[in-house]
Parts: sequence; structure tokens; C-alpha cells
Amino acid sequence: MLIKTILISLCLFVTSIQAAPKIQHWVTDNGVRIYFFPTHELPMMDFRVVFDAGAARDGEKHGLALLTNGLLAEGAANWNASEIAEQFEGVGATFSNSSHRDMAVLSLRSLTDPKLLNVATKAFSTVLTAPSFPQKAFDRERNRLLISLERQKQSPDSISNKAFYEALYEKHPYAHLATGDIDSVKSINVNDLKTFYKKYYVSQNAVVALVGDLTRKQAEALVDQIFKSMGSGVRAPKIAPVPTLSENKNVDIFFPSTQSHILLGQPGIKRGDNDYFPLYVANHVLGGSGLVSTLSDEIREKRGLAYSSYSYFVPMREKGPFIMGLQTKNESAGEALTVLREVLRKFVNNGPTQAELDAAKKNLVGGFALRIASNKKIVENLASIGFYQMPLDYLDTYIKNIESVTLDQVKNAFKRHINPDKMATVVVGDAKKTQKN
Repeated sequence: MLIKTILISLCLFVTSIQAAPKIQHWVTDNGVRIYFFPTHELPMMDFRVVFDAGAARDGEKHGLALLTNGLLAEGAANWNASEIAEQFEGVGATFSNSSHRDMAVLSLRSLTDPKLLNVATKAFSTVLTAPSFPQKAFDRERNRLLISLERQKQSPDSISNKAFYEALYEKHPYAHLATGDIDSVKSINVNDLKTFYKKYYVSQNAVVALVGDLTRKQAEALVDQIFKSMGSGVRAPKIAPVPTLSENKNVDIFFPSTQSHILLGQPGIKRGDNDYFPLYVANHVLGGSGLVSTLSDEIREKRGLAYSSYSYFVPMREKGPFIMGLQTKNESAGEALTVLREVLRKFVNNGPTQAELDAAKKNLVGGFALRIASNKKIVENLASIGFYQMPLDYLDTYIKNIESVTLDQVKNAFKRHINPDKMATVVVGDAKKTQKN
């Protein structure tokens, strides 16, 4: 019965603006930007704080943001990692953290019973505002990361991904992976983490998403309790714009495998781009809808070159990548790459058919409820809305924006943003067995 009630509430949220609580937004005195969505079906709350402290802020020490975020729960105040974990587990709460190119994330899920929530909130606040960065934990986590980086040298998928971002972004902060590289990780020390933390883990640089069984007054008190010991600081400066590729780039990397990993793409769009919905819908036709996409039809169904092929946009604070990719036998890599390029060129020139566009919109609208099917998913959406400063009615108007996309918008958007003559191409495999174009 409870699950049924939640599903009904979600349907009302999707279909009726008037029937759903609005996203509430405010800024605290010390600069924390709050995005709150009350839901009262379950006595739980999900709290997510996002800092502009991702890998794009690493500077020359790639991997610094990841290590800083990863060490937060390894020691705080007088607690060690085990004692921190016990604080959360003792009241049935869960803590998680992660680091990406644009952002660093810390999350808390807890029951809203005051006694339980108070303990969970205190533990979360301590981890967030009083990390101790113990040397032993740092040594262990850095060694673990170095081992992971060594293993990545044996993964053609990891090799192709790293080479693709480097080719696409060159000297831009987006060029390196969040995990960094072996030389840069070896150069990082505990003081680097402490300096990074003091600069970027500050109230002015924080966005909070909060979803759950709380009133506005309770939400305000919760945020104040968590951030009361954190300094205000300043917001991180803007990231430099991503330059456009001036020519085709081709990177061939030898790897002794039976399959070639192929990635093809260029800088795409940033969050908030006016062409987001036309590009999103169009790409669903091109390569975003799995086995029923245009790419899959040409690559898999007609030619049997690969089990799967795909394309997608990754909007970020500045232009994230547009990526096309597949894996195929070394012997067919040349043919597969030719088809990949031909399909893209044809799609940019002609776009999808009206029937394909209608089917894509229907599929995306039908799947939207799954994107907000839990408090956890809602809080993820709220965090993105806040971090990228998207409209507060983004979720309310999502279906309308999908349904209003026209064929002309799709065609014009792809022609404006995608240039088939200026792409970065990475092929990782056994070139001796590959048919050259």
C-alpha cells in the first residue's frame, strides 16, 4: 500500500504542476544554496551536498580532488573511520561520497525520527566540517589509487577513455580523468588535501539538495546544524571555456587484444544550453536508445560489426563531450569506423524522420517517471538543478519540453553543434589486424 501511494504521488508530480509540492529554494546567511522538496510518504530524508570541487579544480596534481573527497570519512574530529561508520550504522543511516569532473558530493540518508536524525546529522556534520586526513589512511588510499591506475593500463576501455578526453580537451581542466595519473598521484601529499579542502569545501561553494519528510522549518534547522562550523569562504572561479576542435584528430594505440575499442566525438554542450532538449531527443534516435537506435541498426543489424554501439551528450559546466563508440573485432575496426562516421554525417545533414522523432519523444516521456521514482533519484535531480543553476521548474516542465521539440529544431541543433569534419577519434587495439580506411 505504501509503495502504491508513492507511485501515485510521483504520477501527480509528473502530470500536474498544481498537485505537486514546489521546489523550495533559499540561501543561508553564510552562502549555502538550498533546494528542498518535501515528501511525506516515508519517514525518511535524503540530504546531498555538492561542492564545486571536482577534478577540474585539480590544477597540476591530477587526482587531488578525488583523494580529498575520499579521505573525508577516514577520520574526523576524534573519530577514526570505523567509529564514523558506527555512528551512521547505529541509527540506520547511510553515508556516501564521490568526486567527478565538475563536482564533489557527500550524501546522507536517514530516518526522520528526531533521536535518530540528530545522531546522523551530527556525524555527517563532523565528517563534512572537521576531517582530520590521517596520514595512514592517506597512504593506504593513495596506494590503492596507484594500483588501480596500474590496472587501467591493462584495460583497453580505460586506455581509450583517457586518450579520448586528452585528445578532446588538450590543456583544458577537463582533459584529465578524476583518478589522475600515476606521476601526479605520487606527487600528492596530505598537506595538498588539507589546502584543497580549505579552499573549496566552504559554504559559499556549496549546494544542498534535500528531499524527505520534513517541514521547511525543520529543513532550515537541519542545514544550519550541519554547516554551523564551516567557514564561508568564496565560490570557486569560473572554469575556462572549452575550445572548439580546429581539425580532425586521430589517435591509434596498440593493445594486444582481439577487439578494438573505438571512440569518436567532439566538445558538445554545457548545462543550460537552449538546444539541450532538441539534441537530447535527436540523440535518442541516433544512438541513445540502445538496440533500436540508428547506429545499432546500421552497425549491428545490417552489418554485424558490433553487439552494441552508442552515442550521447555529457553536458557539464562548460562543454562536455559528445561521444560515439563501439567495440568490434580488430579486422572490422576500419569498416566500423567508416560506418560510424557515415551515419553521423548523414544524421547531421538530414536528421531523423518525423516518425523516428515521434517515437523518441514518446519513449522519453514514458520513461520520465523512472527518473524520479525514489527520493534518492529526486535528490540527485535537485542537486544538478542547483549546481548548474537550472530553472526551478525543470522537472515540472520536462515532459512539455520534450513534447514540444520539432523536426526543424532537431535538424538545426545538430548542424549547429556537431561538425563531422572536426572530430577526435581514438582506436585502441591491434592495428596490424585492422583494416585501414
